Amino acid sequence: MHRLPDSEYEKRLDALEQLMKTKGVDATYISGGTSFAYFVGYRYLPTERPAALLIRSGRDVSFFGPVMERDHILKQSKFITRTFTYLDYPGDVHPMKKFAKWLVEMKMNGKKIGTDNPSFYSSPWGYKGLNLGELMPETKFVNIGAEIYDMRITKSENELSLVRESVRWGRVAHEYLQSETKPGLFDWEASVIASLNASRDMKKALGEDYVSTSASPLFAHAGFRGQVGEHSVYPHSLGIGRPMKQGDMLGTGASADVGGYHSELERNLFLGKPDDKMRYYHKIVLKMQDAAFSAMRPGNPCSEPDKASFKVAQEYGLTDYVLHHTGHGMGLEGHESPFLDVGEEVHLKAGMVMSLEPGLYLPGLGGFRHSDTIIISQDGAEWLTDYPRDTDSLIIE
Repeated sequence: MHRLPDSEYEKRLDALEQLMKTKGVDATYISGGTSFAYFVGYRYLPTERPAALLIRSGRDVSFFGPVMERDHILKQSKFITRTFTYLDYPGDVHPMKKFAKWLVEMKMNGKKIGTDNPSFYSSPWGYKGLNLGELMPETKFVNIGAEIYDMRITKSENELSLVRESVRWGRVAHEYLQSETKPGLFDWEASVIASLNASRDMKKALGEDYVSTSASPLFAHAGFRGQVGEHSVYPHSLGIGRPMKQGDMLGTGASADVGGYHSELERNLFLGKPDDKMRYYHKIVLKMQDAAFSAMRPGNPCSEPDKASFKVAQEYGLTDYVLHHTGHGMGLEGHESPFLDVGEEVHLKAGMVMSLEPGLYLPGLGGFRHSDTIIISQDGAEWLTDYPRDTDSLIIE
């Protein structure tokens, strides 16, 4: 399976209707692209052009947005029942004024409307909004964004199937990456080759009707994110100017887009045999990861795995080299809440999908981190990613 059945969206819309009843709102105004995908399976590329869904009881869904999306909507989602469109932004009339007009036409003036975003639309592309609440002073807008977000935290069996498929193709991409990586290549060269090969395999296996849900031309991806040699010490390195060379320790990452869902696989690779210091710290990070996994049980607060991992670093006197928490939720986005963090008291529940990624970053030596995808089960946790973690399996000679 590489997409969700219609019944999944029907359940979500019904759950949203129940939330609206609980909150006493007459409709929900949604402007976040991830929520578009979650509730009706529609992928919108957010630009300066504002868009929204108005969802009412009975799975009544209306789209407000640019006319360029009208035919695209009808192709992607059967759950959008009507469309209201404008030509472009900013236009002769600001789109938000048109949104207010359309809401009045739908007899929503003076009603109580829940919203996922009190700004009514957010974009990094230069959008400057008008406040819909000020344009409709008789209408009460209620922020229910947290409740809408929480609906995504635990995954259904259908969603978990997509995550498992993502894990499968993330491994394939990483296998290609390990086989293609060699001294003299730039990290991006190995990444492009590996990602292309894995994407070809994925498309061939999943069939003609499989499509990516993003603008990326590659379905599966594996690469280094600049974590090459001395730059492996930076958890979020942007790049390094030189080719890879013998003796480099590398930080990798791999995933795949399956129905919009993601997974995470990260490893250290070694170009040539690592020295004793590298082996020593590499094993400690594996102990940190194992300790955190032992605390990933339903009912435990999300802080417990982070504390367990940090305790191992304390035992070895290495807490100064811990630069981030132990993991995060995943699903339609690469990072979702809750977080495996000392300050996170949300409790783990069956159906949560988490990354498990403690790390140590030692200047002058490198960054040591693996990341694996974990599903919280009814009585424990399932370690999905099965790529080797031991040092010797990750050596490229």
